[in-house]
Amino acid sequence: MKYLPWLGILRSNFRNMPTLNLFTNVPVDAVIASDILKDSTKAVAKIIGKPESYVMILINGGVPIAFAGTEVPAAYGELISIGGLGPSVNGKLSSTIAEILQTKLSIDASRFYIKFYDVQSSPFGLHLGNPLARFFGFNGSTF
Repeated sequence: MKYLPWLGILRSNFRNMPTLNLFTNVPVDAVIASDILKDSTKAVAKIIGKPESYVMILINGGVPIAFAGTEVPAAYGELISIGGLGPSVNGKLSSTIAEILQTKLSIDASRFYIKFYDVQSSPFGLHLGNPLARFFGFNGSTF
């Protein structure tokens, strides 16, 4: 298949587009949500080393969660990134996000669990049918 010139640009711009999805059983009002979104965006961008314009944060408050057999305030997160993650970075992200949740929602760090997905990019994504092309999309295209 013919090489698509924009593919290289798309890959270079979104090579490491991290997304943090947070769930908590604590109700989150709009003001607190905005603070968490801003603080988490800054933290993820700084720790991973990418511009804030690449980072997406979602927060889902008031979700039924039982952790360690209780419904005491808790949170779960998933951070997905195309590269950029590893033991050192993951540790910093985990502690920083836990601190944000402690400060903004009074969720103890021992009640926060985060799962990291480091998805490796491939130079063959779109035009050779790499399975990654099914999982990542932006602006009407997959990568």
